[in-house]
Amino acid sequence: MPIEEDEITAVILAGGRGDRMGGLDKGLLRLDGKALVRHLIDRLQPQVHAILITANRHLEQYRTFGCPVIEDRLAGFAGPMAGIASALREIRTAYLLVVPCDTPTLPGDLARRLADAANAAGKQIAVAHDGTQLQLAHLLLPASAQAGIDAWLASGRRSIRGWLEQQEFVLADFSDRPQAFDDIDSPADLEST
Repeated sequence: MPIEEDEITAVILAGGRGDRMGGLDKGLLRLDGKALVRHLIDRLQPQVHAILITANRHLEQYRTFGCPVIEDRLAGFAGPMAGIASALREIRTAYLLVVPCDTPTLPGDLARRLADAANAAGKQIAVAHDGTQLQLAHLLLPASAQAGIDAWLASGRRSIRGWLEQQEFVLADFSDRPQAFDDIDSPADLEST
């Protein structure tokens, strides 16, 4: 059965330490007068049924954006997989679209293209590929992945790539717009975007 937008909740992963940003909370950094997380919300709203934000600090600030904010269930900034696991526990849709908070120019059809790739291949997991590399934190996965991700984390493993290597997934081709996945990892990136 085809995956439709009304079956997808997006999660914006904003729970990191911001080490490469000198400890700043990346999702709250401003670009063109707007917080990075606001750029993502604006791009995602037309694509999905609902949006969540995972954060581990500045929760009240994140709540001002009008989306539910959840903390990672694993303490200590356990990484993106911890945010994904926490989001999967909260969604009421069949699928979760995962995006990091530091890609403010993500494609306006990200959800549709990931869903179309999954539908065409008969898979439930789709990962963006920019023509050169996998964009591991831009993926669509089913709510049913929760138990497997919880087990992955409980074993001490944290890698999205490692988990994906044990799954059947399809690549969604975004080679026509690789720059849409440019991330803001440093103050210099923020100034040059």
